[in-house]
Amino acid sequence: MTNPSALPGGTETTHAARDHARAQAGASAEAMPVLPAGAWPTPPAGVRADELVWAETVAGGGYTSKVLARGTTLRLTDTRGDACAHVLLFNADQPWERLNVADTVKIPWQAYLGPGHPLLSDQGRVLATLVTDTGSAHDALCGTSPAATNAARYGDGAAGGPTPSGRALFALAGAKQGLGPRDIPPSVSFFKAVRVDEDGGSLEYHGSAGPGEYVELRAELKLVVLIANVPHPLDPREEYACSALEVLAWRGSPTGPHDPLWSSSPELERALLNTADYAEARGA
Repeated sequence: MTNPSALPGGTETTHAARDHARAQAGASAEAMPVLPAGAWPTPPAGVRADELVWAETVAGGGYTSKVLARGTTLRLTDTRGDACAHVLLFNADQPWERLNVADTVKIPWQAYLGPGHPLLSDQGRVLATLVTDTGSAHDALCGTSPAATNAARYGDGAAGGPTPSGRALFALAGAKQGLGPRDIPPSVSFFKAVRVDEDGGSLEYHGSAGPGEYVELRAELKLVVLIANVPHPLDPREEYACSALEVLAWRGSPTGPHDPLWSSSPELERALLNTADYAEARGA
């Protein structure tokens, strides 16, 4: 086998390695962050390029994370119709306060995510509000895939393997934000629908709403956001199938009393009041 260092442009010396690394400047891949975010070529309608704070494409089997300011809008887009965005949210100032899926479906009296649905912590506060949903194909019941399940199904569930599990990727994403494996709770999933059967005792997988669908989440507190883009655990296909996910975020304001969402239900109004009280007392 040919020694790579003997090839033209090799890395056999420090200077050659430096020149090789610098030659990669400007190279791009299909799935990667855009820096600065304002360089994203197609901002959403009504959003100026200089308002963007996050612009990234996450490959199937990939992950990402970011800290977002209160009031930021986060848009996730299933560009090809086969993404599955598993999402976790944490209070960035107190990461022990995190997404609580049980309260997220219990307090609004609704197990199916849709416009106006709050993503709640166990402190009675809204971490984020789902403000826009074009596809209605989501899941707050199953969580993401564990490594053992992927190993049994695909042959590998490790984060660095060909078929990584959602929890393995969450562990990597969380580590970059100072979080350990024990900090990873159940997640919500966007772009793959799951429904409870009529008998109430089983779950039905309904798949994707199709390409181009998106959701927008409004950060009601300063958040740590973790995203793993992996197949849904109920996906019946034998192959590990997951396409690219587009992630955009831009500056804005949290939900306030002037917003129709504020008083859309007694439960949401109380949770938003709790959230605003907490944020204002902390100068946020």
